[in-house]
Amino acid sequence: MELPGLAFALWMFICLYAPVDGYPSGKVREACTSMIPCHGSSPQPSPEHTITVNGTEFKPGDNIEVHLFGPDFEGFFIQARDAEHLDSPAVGSFVLVDRRLSQLLTCGRTKNSAVSHTSKAKKKYVKVYWIAPGDAPKRVQFLATVVKKYKTFWVKIPGPIVSQPNALSPTTPLHATSEAISASHPISYLSKPFNASGCGSMKFCIRNPSSCDPESASCFFLSFQQEKSSVFIEMSGPSEGYLAFALSHDQWMGGDDAYLCVNENHHVHVSTAHLKGRSPPVLDSENALEDVSWRLVDGVLQCSFRRSIRLPTYKGRFNLDSSYYIFLADGEASEGGRIYKHHRQPLITNGIYNVTGLPQDIGGSRSPRLIKAHGALMFVAWITTVSIGVIVARFFKPVWSHSFLFGKEMWFQVHRMLMLTTVLLTSISFVLPFIYRGGWSKQAGFHPYLGCTVMALTIFQPLMAGFRPSRHAPRRQLFNWFHWSTGTTARILAVVTMFLGMDLPALDLPDPWDTYTMIGFVAWHVGTDLLLEIHSYCLVRKVEVIEDDRVQILQSLTSAEAEGRLFKQIVLTIYVCGNAVFLIAFLAAINQI
Repeated sequence: MELPGLAFALWMFICLYAPVDGYPSGKVREACTSMIPCHGSSPQPSPEHTITVNGTEFKPGDNIEVHLFGPDFEGFFIQARDAEHLDSPAVGSFVLVDRRLSQLLTCGRTKNSAVSHTSKAKKKYVKVYWIAPGDAPKRVQFLATVVKKYKTFWVKIPGPIVSQPNALSPTTPLHATSEAISASHPISYLSKPFNASGCGSMKFCIRNPSSCDPESASCFFLSFQQEKSSVFIEMSGPSEGYLAFALSHDQWMGGDDAYLCVNENHHVHVSTAHLKGRSPPVLDSENALEDVSWRLVDGVLQCSFRRSIRLPTYKGRFNLDSSYYIFLADGEASEGGRIYKHHRQPLITNGIYNVTGLPQDIGGSRSPRLIKAHGALMFVAWITTVSIGVIVARFFKPVWSHSFLFGKEMWFQVHRMLMLTTVLLTSISFVLPFIYRGGWSKQAGFHPYLGCTVMALTIFQPLMAGFRPSRHAPRRQLFNWFHWSTGTTARILAVVTMFLGMDLPALDLPDPWDTYTMIGFVAWHVGTDLLLEIHSYCLVRKVEVIEDDRVQILQSLTSAEAEGRLFKQIVLTIYVCGNAVFLIAFLAAINQI
């Protein structure tokens, strides 16, 4: 058999044998070129489904609505190709409207250049957006393969042809007009993502996570590069709504100079704004930005523009040769371009910087230092000191009853030291959010209310301990009950308060890692407590048969507990090490945000 015949036979074998159930998940990259599903049958001749678009002309950067509809179908595959060469690679990229019905695929070297189904669920209608690339051919045609049933499908259903009037050569700058920007300030479409070359040497950069690559889908990137009397600015990040940065004289929103890149119906609108307190930004009627460009691909929004270092004629614009705190925020936007409040704390630089001064490559934090300190101190107090102090008081009285420290029994001195440390740490931590906020926060839900309750109980405990009756006094039992119930209530409320605080915008620890880790700590503490309880119970019930089946309790509670000294010390050592692991994990997470 000749080689071409062998290749054809092999291809037929793969199509007829390997994909027995087709592509129910829509991962049909193997069909990128032919658009033919390997379902072991021939395509139908007369299509029943229709492709429509909302325009007949386009310019680079424009978005075209693409609709596919008809009788119930299970699968589909949509591409755009050069109308003059339909066997050529896919052209442009797509943006999804409904991720439940459709997904993006990469055919060849063009990312998101095709759209397919996500499941075999029947559907009648699919809508997506096609983004025209900078190097698009003059005429582009949309094609679709539709699968009605496994062996009933249509291949390369021809759709409308859209054309690019006065198509430019690849070396000619690409521009598209925008209603949002004045005609004197044209917009161009970015053909490739930003990069970090020159950060710290030629341009001032802010990156989160630190040193991340702006081409990454998880990197927030902001750069400033001075060019004579102007500054060229690049902003990038994972957002399908908006990205914004602001220059501020302090670490609070309000009275700031802001710049927004907003996804408005899959066309990015770049504008300046002024922030007044926590109100939505007030967009400027006049735009002082030049050389505006943008790109929206695979959920990553990028925009760049130029502005003069000084803009005396524009009210609210700060001079770029001064030092400021820099905010970087992202959030959702409606199809009409209306922006909504960001769900998480903006990235804020740790100090003030002059973006036209010495180039630097810095990071930032989404949590203010005072809030970080608040969280760290609370974790130390309620994961470490209070938990160990309770274990020592509950199970180590018999173990350390004959050991003394500064004239008192050792268990009591260790317990008292740990509990007083908890009071000190909690008190310091308690005032930090009030210093940061300058008062009461109305944005934190139940967290501050529960926190105040925990603080009150924490202060009440040592005050109550100061009036502790003597060991054999009639009221000692009543005191013990109140002391235990107050402490237990404080610990339970503290854990609930930490659960709520971990997801607040000012200290938004990684989710769901934070929840699972806190649940792990609670299980660790409860498990250790139960283990020691069972061990104590077994020691108390220990018996020995003496003489003729007479059962005699060999030891009192105190001596029985003392017999388990080695076991308890081992458990305590392991428990302290475990608490240290949980504490280090939380402190490391706080340090990373």
